[in-house]
This record gives sequence, structure tokens and C-alpha cells, in this order.
Amino acid sequence: MRDWFIGLGIAMLCLAASWGLLLILARRLPPGILRDLAAFIPDCVTTVRRLRKDPRVPRRAKIAIVVAGVWVASPIDLIPEFIPVIGPLDDIVVVALALRYAGRQVPRDVLLAAWPGEPRLIERLLGDAR
Repeated sequence: MRDWFIGLGIAMLCLAASWGLLLILARRLPPGILRDLAAFIPDCVTTVRRLRKDPRVPRRAKIAIVVAGVWVASPIDLIPEFIPVIGPLDDIVVVALALRYAGRQVPRDVLLAAWPGEPRLIERLLGDAR
């Protein structure tokens, strides 16, 4: 039993180290589409957290945003995460759909204020202002 716990600890340490390495490498990416994709999910998570707490966001939009956040955090995926390039694609699609729905329910300035990343990305996702 003790060996199992040691193995689990080593696995968790390797996982944390690989995440740290990926974060360092993502920050070193040159400006462009790869950097935007690497930052998309963390920016979406920050946006979800900010919108969930904002009183100006309607309940239906909050539910859609929380469902998208749970989807991203869930270990169950339509496309397994370990598949290169397309692994996180289902997460990106679900979050994009939820943010687009919220964009129709929430005032545009509230959504733009909650987005921590490059404003052109969220504006492109939301489409033209109505």
C-alpha cells in the first residue's frame, strides 16, 4: 500500500511539472494564432469566474457559463485530451458556444470587461454588436 502512495505522489509531481513546463513554453510563444489558442482556455476560465459573480448577468447566462466551466474541468471528454492538437477542441467549442450565448444575454461592455485576454478574440467570438 505504501508503494502505491509513493507511485501516486510521483505521478502527481510529474503531472504538475509537465503543466508548469507547458505554461512556461506557452508564455514564450511568439504573438500569433498558437499563442492565442494557448491562452484561450485560461482566459475563458477567468471570464467564467468573473461573470458568475457579476450581478448584471442574467441567471440563464450564468447557468450556461457554469455548465461550460464544469465541462472544461470535467475529466470526461468527447475527444480525449491526450490526442495532440484536437484534444482540447471539444472544450473550446463548448466554451465558445456558452460565451456566444452569454454574449447575447449580457451587456457587451460587461462581457468585454470580464475578458482578461486580447479584446479582438472575444469580439471575434461574439460577432458584430447588435
